[in-house]
Amino acid sequence: MIVGTAGHIDHGKTSLLQALTGQAGDRRREERERGMTIDLGYLYAALEPGASLTGFIDVPGHERFTHNMLAGAQGIDLVLLVVAADDGVMPQTREHLAIVELLGIPRALVAITKGDRVDPARVEQVRAQIETLLAPGPFAGAPLLAVSSVTGEGVDTLRLALLDAQKDVLQRSTLGGFRLPIDRAFSVAGAGIVVTGTALSGQVAVGDTLWLGPQGKPVRVRGLHAQNQAADSATAGQRVALNLSAERLALEQIHRGHWLLAEWLYAPTQRLDIELRLLSSEAGPFEHFQPVHVHLGTQDVTGRVALLEDSSLAPGERMFAQLLLNVPVHAVKGDPLILRDQSAQRTLGGGRVLDPSAPSRQRRSPERLAQLKALASTNPLEEVLPALLTNSDIGLDSQQLERQFNRPRHTWDLPKGVRLIDTRQGPLLFSTQRWEAQKASLLEHLAHFHQLEPDQMGPDRDRLRRFSGTALDRATFTRLIDELLASNAVAASGPWLHLPDHQVRLSAEDQALWQQLQPLFEQAGFDPPWVRDLGHDEATVRLLLRKMARLGLMHQVVRDLFYTDAMLRRLAAMLLQLAAQNEVIQVTAFRDAVGLGRKRSIQILEYFDRIGLTRRFGDKRHVRLDSALAAPQPL
Repeated sequence: MIVGTAGHIDHGKTSLLQALTGQAGDRRREERERGMTIDLGYLYAALEPGASLTGFIDVPGHERFTHNMLAGAQGIDLVLLVVAADDGVMPQTREHLAIVELLGIPRALVAITKGDRVDPARVEQVRAQIETLLAPGPFAGAPLLAVSSVTGEGVDTLRLALLDAQKDVLQRSTLGGFRLPIDRAFSVAGAGIVVTGTALSGQVAVGDTLWLGPQGKPVRVRGLHAQNQAADSATAGQRVALNLSAERLALEQIHRGHWLLAEWLYAPTQRLDIELRLLSSEAGPFEHFQPVHVHLGTQDVTGRVALLEDSSLAPGERMFAQLLLNVPVHAVKGDPLILRDQSAQRTLGGGRVLDPSAPSRQRRSPERLAQLKALASTNPLEEVLPALLTNSDIGLDSQQLERQFNRPRHTWDLPKGVRLIDTRQGPLLFSTQRWEAQKASLLEHLAHFHQLEPDQMGPDRDRLRRFSGTALDRATFTRLIDELLASNAVAASGPWLHLPDHQVRLSAEDQALWQQLQPLFEQAGFDPPWVRDLGHDEATVRLLLRKMARLGLMHQVVRDLFYTDAMLRRLAAMLLQLAAQNEVIQVTAFRDAVGLGRKRSIQILEYFDRIGLTRRFGDKRHVRLDSALAAPQPL
């Protein structure tokens, strides 16, 4: 169990922990000189002989160091709220209580300290104050124990209450990837760099490789301590110290707020969708795009809040919002966060992360808000998926979902009506109904294209994608087309796509003219005649060849220079052979292979660029494997 203190400055938090544990805690020289806790302190003690060690985090009570308090409050199982009997409830008492409520810490105990300084009547007055303070929130009815760190009165009772609470601590999940927000980093003689924090999920063992910080630097775990004891492994819910090693790893590179993560969880983000709650104590509404400090894990970053349902949020109310942060952070669904004002003087509210990969477009659309409503529930991934997919035309990235929910895909039990679609860019999840609706819509657009362009065989893939106005990316659209082709719902004639019963034929006059021209093209091979050299009226020939190009029988490489489809496929096959030898295609290599001049070779290669067989980078080219011409053709 991890216990964290909370409360106003000089209310006896550090003295109480010393009375409970018999340890002086991690007090720094400047703290001893000033008589106050400035940064986080850590203690480990068995609350009774033979019991497992309990970790205690002592947080500062001064308002100037609330950011340090927030860094220590993440990941604790129980908050020990400390209120001095002589002062009673004070401003930082209220702010710390608001913070731990926003963070969703499940349990609380209240210690009324310094009872030796006041009479019993005063203790009862403070008890009534605290009960009134706790009544509206989740800690209503929490045990209130009067103690004195000086005389020891009530300390044993508090220790028993902590032991009793330890029995009910919820075990954190070890199924997901390991996540540890770093709160301290230091160097140990003979060991090297050590970082500490509270493990939020997963497990780690000596020898594991983790990713460190915003740059994702791979580091190896040389050794570890769990709950202040040497161990071979550690799990979620424990205080962990990790001895790290890596090439050129320096202590100056590691800071509070950095994360240690399983490699597959590494996905820095600066845009998060959240459910935001504004504290009821705020004097006025929270405005759209207001600047804030965001505390997430042990990070403290700045950014702005885009409200998604209205232009302002009233005190005490909730609303979906999007955080636009100035630096990258790490988060998964359900992570608690705290918002403070721009000057970091006042806690405004907080909430929970819903989507750490929030979209930049359509973020206020009804479909997106419906997705956020589903994500706001505490239901597992399998129960949330149908609502997410029902409101998505472009599917959901399964790798992104793994990171969002911290759930490896092998642990999923996909519900009925959900399909996993493999694309060249990675697997996507689709609602089966929405996927089939995409197919039906595409067939309708293809039929409409035939109506508008009856003398064309059909569009190529890229033109059909633009014509349909689909929001699918190219890789997913290609997979959709492949399924339609496999089911014979769509046919392909060369690069052109069309409905199976769609046919385009040349007129009798055009057919007669082509019979005269065809031998000239076949005899010319890779060097076909220009329109002006074919011995017929140029306008008539040009019109015929362009019509044949629309039918997929000819290809217009440049104005008035046409290649038959068979000849172009031979050229494409030669290009693919060159690419098999060297994936970077040079003009000179292609020129030598086809036996044409440099100018004609460049014209042909530029045509391949236009139809999507190749992609040009400067004077070099690479074959695009998703092109319809990329399948090797016989020479």
